[in-house]
Amino acid sequence: MKLSQFDFELPEELYAVYPAEHRDESRLMVLNRKDQTIEHKMFKDVIDYFEEGDVMMLNNTKVFPARMFGNKEKTGARIEVFLLRELNAENRLWDVLVDPARKIRIGNKLFFGDDDSLVAEVIDNTTSRGRTLRFLYDGSYEAFREKLLELGQTPLPKTLNREVEPIDDERYQTIYAKHEGAVAAPTAGLHFSKHLLKRLEIKGIDFAEMTLHVGLGTFSAVEVEDLSKHKVDSEQIVIPAAAVTKINQAKIDKRRICAVGTTVMRTVESSVSSKQELNAYEGWTNKFVFPPYDFSIANSMITNFHPPKSTLMMMSAAFAGYDFLMDAYKVAIKEGYKFSTYGDAMLII
Repeated sequence: MKLSQFDFELPEELYAVYPAEHRDESRLMVLNRKDQTIEHKMFKDVIDYFEEGDVMMLNNTKVFPARMFGNKEKTGARIEVFLLRELNAENRLWDVLVDPARKIRIGNKLFFGDDDSLVAEVIDNTTSRGRTLRFLYDGSYEAFREKLLELGQTPLPKTLNREVEPIDDERYQTIYAKHEGAVAAPTAGLHFSKHLLKRLEIKGIDFAEMTLHVGLGTFSAVEVEDLSKHKVDSEQIVIPAAAVTKINQAKIDKRRICAVGTTVMRTVESSVSSKQELNAYEGWTNKFVFPPYDFSIANSMITNFHPPKSTLMMMSAAFAGYDFLMDAYKVAIKEGYKFSTYGDAMLII
């Protein structure tokens, strides 16, 4: 398919700037692929579409405060540093993005904190905005990580066009987040409240947890018209054996298996056997899913409403069917559904 097929006019006011007051009270659009019907619900109504023995697959990654601001030595210029991944714990090497990048060269030093208690030296250029930093810090590794947490901010997407606020520390994180490593939240999971999870559990819905540490590559703009030529950055994934057992049994029993988010869908589609079963796996994935695509594991999916020409929208279209999803997006715009990170949700069954 072509990139231009995923372009549409999205009114600015439909980008959600803040989350709904209560996690499970976002709006929910339900797409039934068999009947080609659309229903309008609240997110907490999602429980009505699942029965005992069904499985929800969750991404338990945890967002860390990846956005930092430092000052360049001598000039004092304010530089944004976005931590992407730790390359070497012993040497405190990190893969980062810097902005403005034109001012940052190999050998430059950056100072962080009011007391300049943390210093980083640029030791390599990786991409136009990418750099490798070596952090210089006298304390233990644990103290160094504490310092990063202290100086870092919640990495809200730039599309929100606002400063980080106290609400974001809690709401830009799923309530089941466990393993730190993501620089962006798996947004479909943000709609689940503790109360809703408990109600689902009481009803007999099972949860299978896995991990995909979301990187910025998920949100990188697609710059080629031919989607088969687009490459996405690799992201770290873990599919534990316990989750695999639950999911494969649910598949045998012909239960509803729901991928909560595009990150979960990419994770499971990255480790499928020749028998169309899920395999345990720990490693990396650069899976890019766009129409047409035959899904192997999930038969339902929860996702948000995504911006035009995004890889997230492309995966949703692959699962719902391109024409059905485009029709649903037209309805969503007409009905005032909120899009993107803090936006409303869609259940595709």
